[in-house]
Amino acid sequence: MTAPLDPVPAKTGALALSTYQLTKRFGSFVALDGVTLEVRPGTVHALLGENGAGKSTLVKALVGYHQAEEGAVLIDGREHAITTPVVARQLGIGMVYQHFTVVPGMTVAENLLLAKGALPAVIPWKQVREELTAFMDTTPFRLDLDARPIDLSAGEKQKLEILKQLYLKPRLLILDEPTSVLTPQEADEVLGALRDRAHAGQVTVIMISHKFREVMDMADDVSVLRRGRLMGSHRVAETTPALLGAEMMGQTTSEVVPAGLMTREPYPSAPLRLRVQQLRVQGDRGEEAVRGLTFAIRGGEIVGVAGVSGNGQRELMEALVGQRDRASGEVWVADEKYRARRQQNQRLHVRSLPEEPLRNACVGDLSVALNMGLRRFDQAPMARWGWLRKPQVRQQARTLIAQYRVKTQSDAAPIRSLSGGNVQRAVLARELDGQVDVLLVANPVFGLDFSAVAEIHQRIMDVRNRGGAVLLISEDLDELLKLADRILVMSEGRIVHECLAAEADRRTLGAFMGGHGHPAQAEAA
Repeated sequence: MTAPLDPVPAKTGALALSTYQLTKRFGSFVALDGVTLEVRPGTVHALLGENGAGKSTLVKALVGYHQAEEGAVLIDGREHAITTPVVARQLGIGMVYQHFTVVPGMTVAENLLLAKGALPAVIPWKQVREELTAFMDTTPFRLDLDARPIDLSAGEKQKLEILKQLYLKPRLLILDEPTSVLTPQEADEVLGALRDRAHAGQVTVIMISHKFREVMDMADDVSVLRRGRLMGSHRVAETTPALLGAEMMGQTTSEVVPAGLMTREPYPSAPLRLRVQQLRVQGDRGEEAVRGLTFAIRGGEIVGVAGVSGNGQRELMEALVGQRDRASGEVWVADEKYRARRQQNQRLHVRSLPEEPLRNACVGDLSVALNMGLRRFDQAPMARWGWLRKPQVRQQARTLIAQYRVKTQSDAAPIRSLSGGNVQRAVLARELDGQVDVLLVANPVFGLDFSAVAEIHQRIMDVRNRGGAVLLISEDLDELLKLADRILVMSEGRIVHECLAAEADRRTLGAFMGGHGHPAQAEAA
């Protein structure tokens, strides 16, 4: 008998990846349309594109969750059929997803070991601990092996997700929006460490991001997808955010509104519009999510609330707009106690744009026209003697659709048939129709395209410029620095820092967002 051949050792080091005419369809919808992409080994390659551009479909084809109908994937110049995630792992491809996949009740050590997949019936824990300790000595950031994810911060959980992949020694690491739950310091730490590993030839990194600053600071190359097609690939040093934004929207650079040209008009000292005093709100599990918040906003002012996701911002907004009970405390609009009742909203001119408006501010199966009329369906001219006047509802909707450039087949189409950006525009049109004295907004442009972001930002600024008070909750610090007059930082349900936006320091804000209280403490931590 012929002696068995020794197994071929797995290749190590950063791999070169390319796709050729990669095409993926879902029924009649073409999600990827002949994408030919080159990713250089030992680089950080960013993918940009609006929602639905094909970014997620592309990377899921690379890790075996989708199989392309046409085209090929080449690794180090050789074509491979990546039919399952197991095949992708064998080829050295790992992916950190946007949502956590850690097991909350297991320790960090157990989660790392579980990432390997097949495990022996009896685990030699002494040997495993030694291996994991040695592994941690090589990693760009450390976690306590005995800690449990249930006790970790959101940023630490994201680091654990990355450590799980590094433990498998990938040659290509794909990151899907990796910094959405990180403070600015953590984002710079994580991306900087991975960039250093890439430049040392240990790994190639593909990063999906919607933040131009991250792309310009951390990536070597960038590719832009639009409606499933590759619009262009560039060396980051040879391009600009304006060019990338134009490619994302299928426009020329002259058609794109440059960042920083937003109209901000000074407004004279105005009375207090919104006051929140010692507000306490319970979370979904009965825990105290908002802990004695007190703040006030004047007319002609945008107050931004910064914080890592999960620190009470969602519960705060839901309590203010009447979607969640308040445990204690008071909210005042002008000189009246505010309980977020419909009649109060109309009389006090309070409007809101909650996060995920299709779920939180619409009736999905109702038409665009009826959804745009929800604020005034019982008032003239939309109603007479208690009866809804549908022609007037539709006429009002058509006016707003044209004014806010809502793309819809017709005003009679169900609002759930619209894209995310157009749902956002439709709700914003409804909420900003008429006088607005108080506007409550949460993550207003998350996942929207470049053009929609600029437009919605200006609409929010217009409310401020007309003397309205705006509360803007956002997980995007760049958005707050761009729009806000004053910034509050929330951590563990409390306001831990306040400053004027014009005087804000990104590193200081990040330290407070991370719960450290001071930049020096953040560095020590």
